[in-house]
Amino acid sequence: MKKLTPEQIEKIISVECRDPFEFLGMHFIDDKKKKGIVVRMFYPELENVYLIENESKKTHRMELVHTTGIYELQLKDVNDFFPYKFRVLNSLGESWEIEDPYRFWPVLGEQDIYFLNEGTHMKAYEKLGAHLIEHQGSKGVHFVVWAPNAKRVSVIGDFNRWDGRIHPMRVLNGGFWEIFIPNIQEGELYKFEIKAQNDALLYKRDPYASYSELAPQTASVVYNISNYEWSDSEWMNTRKEKNALDAPISIYELHIGSWKRDWKNEHLNYRDLAHELIPYIKKMGYTHIELLPIMEHPFYGSWGYQVTGYFSPTRRYGEPRDFMYFVDYCHKNGIGVILDWVPAHFPKDDYALAKFDGTALYEHEDPRKGEHQDWGTLIFNYGRYEVRNFLISNAIFWLDKYHIDGLRVDAVASMLYLDYSRKDGEWVPNKYGGRENLEAIEFLKMFNEKVYELFPDTITIAEESTAWPAVSRPLYTGGLGFGFKWNMGWMHDILDYFAKDPVFRTFHHNALTFSLWYAFHENFVLSISHDEVVHGKGSMINKMSGDLWQKFANLRLFYLHMYTHPGKKLTFMGMDLAQWREWNHDSGLDWHLLNEEKHGKLNYFVKDLNALYTSREALYKDDFSSDGFEWIDFKDSQQSIISYLRKWEEKFVICVLNFTPVVRQSYRIGVPEEGLYRITFNTDSEYYGGSNVGNGDALIAEKTEWQGKPYSITISLPPLAGVVIEKID
Repeated sequence: MKKLTPEQIEKIISVECRDPFEFLGMHFIDDKKKKGIVVRMFYPELENVYLIENESKKTHRMELVHTTGIYELQLKDVNDFFPYKFRVLNSLGESWEIEDPYRFWPVLGEQDIYFLNEGTHMKAYEKLGAHLIEHQGSKGVHFVVWAPNAKRVSVIGDFNRWDGRIHPMRVLNGGFWEIFIPNIQEGELYKFEIKAQNDALLYKRDPYASYSELAPQTASVVYNISNYEWSDSEWMNTRKEKNALDAPISIYELHIGSWKRDWKNEHLNYRDLAHELIPYIKKMGYTHIELLPIMEHPFYGSWGYQVTGYFSPTRRYGEPRDFMYFVDYCHKNGIGVILDWVPAHFPKDDYALAKFDGTALYEHEDPRKGEHQDWGTLIFNYGRYEVRNFLISNAIFWLDKYHIDGLRVDAVASMLYLDYSRKDGEWVPNKYGGRENLEAIEFLKMFNEKVYELFPDTITIAEESTAWPAVSRPLYTGGLGFGFKWNMGWMHDILDYFAKDPVFRTFHHNALTFSLWYAFHENFVLSISHDEVVHGKGSMINKMSGDLWQKFANLRLFYLHMYTHPGKKLTFMGMDLAQWREWNHDSGLDWHLLNEEKHGKLNYFVKDLNALYTSREALYKDDFSSDGFEWIDFKDSQQSIISYLRKWEEKFVICVLNFTPVVRQSYRIGVPEEGLYRITFNTDSEYYGGSNVGNGDALIAEKTEWQGKPYSITISLPPLAGVVIEKID
């Protein structure tokens, strides 16, 4: 290698060399004859640098060839490379040893780069980011980041005084920058210093960081997420049955930071939460929990929906291994874990994904395509292979590294439509002139395809609020490929109905029946989520009409309707307490309400309702075809009563619901078979706070045709209540 030219020196000291390995590190003096070795380093503000040969311990003083801190050593009698390190001294007399990162070959292979550029590297998180590895006999951290339009990228941290001149990276094909830095340990803080084309310096968090500083601090943290010892093999081997379409799925949605607080009103950490939450979940009979996003987010009040660390569990509640413990503990107790996942948008924070290399890299340049006006966030550019790869590998990451059982995809409707919440002229049509976001559609299909290909025993759930067809239908039939879809239509209709005074319900009877016209078009989850108990919408108990007694009676009736209607179930925390106030993310739930009789009995009711649901195959086995549901009578609008069968094979249960506060004596109901029947569940039971109207004795089916059935029974139908009737002989 010839002597450095002034131009090369300028590139080094201005830190604008796209391949600093070309000049720094160890090289042959004459590449053709491979005789003699030259070693160069650049480290500003040092007094002296010595090279130490690792094997012989022989020490050589290096020559300062430029006052900015370029040092050089030539060994003309050496004909082969050897391992070495530097001893450096500063003006304060301090001395320390460092290994030269520029003596190492690239770690990222050509095949990895090919798949990353193609957008098909489904485990990109194993290559990008910061990884503790051993390379060429040395232990350290391998850093890789995608920044194709950057002039230069450096790793900065405490290990180099946050000085971007010390560890500039080399760029590989496709704009992937990489460097292996020896001797960095777990827990080190780091960022990427990116020099944009306009010479602006950007200080960015690692998009693939496994761990991050606690907000408002913004650095990434070196962390090994591969050394947790899982003990959930029994769950993992059987969870396919727990997540199946014909399984009972009752989901408890919660926000970790406000489920329960300690006496100082501070958050519980992941481990403490596991031991507080899971006994409650088991006692109540829920099958799954769904966590509002736990990915790192700067603004606590966003509830996690404005993500800046897609691969980082938020530090607010502990370390990544603590969250692994939480999931592990759930699984050992038979509880599935679903995460809310947010691929629809990301915040504009300047240290995160926005304008990552000085250009619109993850987002669109055109604000008509790239900005969510409602939320003040940016929209991912789904047409870019590397962006799709980032998001899909992120989904796979949580299923792979954290054993997550399912992903609920947030704001799918906003992804599907280019004109979502936009006025004319504020959006750009697709290539066919339509409003459908073709790139987002292909992304969602690819996401579902890869999730179910790699983890077929997990589930994906779409929060999709429009009439987009076949959201939860297979790709080969033209669907989007989701496992389930939230039933937003049922939710709005039924909440509006229960808010009405019973005297007016006769005029709105179709709200009870309309959902059955489309109930089997999708694999629906009946969801009453966090969105329904915030921002002035009122708590669940306050949504109910009537006086105190009627509110509780209505709420019990509402829940029975939900649990016997076709579809899986989801309710938000606090709904099983009949909490009066709306959800507040700054405090825990009102657990003291359980000491009050009405609230305690309501909680006991939900527990029994979950037990009823999970123990009756007719209520869950055939949720997604009309074979599992049959109307007995949907026409009794005058008395605001509906009755229906839930069925599976030869088994059935009869559900009769009275939406008025009037007792219906001798109410006749058609039944399909002769024999003895009994009311096995009654929302009006005194144990639940009701008036205890109903039939406790066996009911004999008479050979009297009624409502299209060959037999019938008569019951005392309680007020604002529902009953479940089963054949007992």
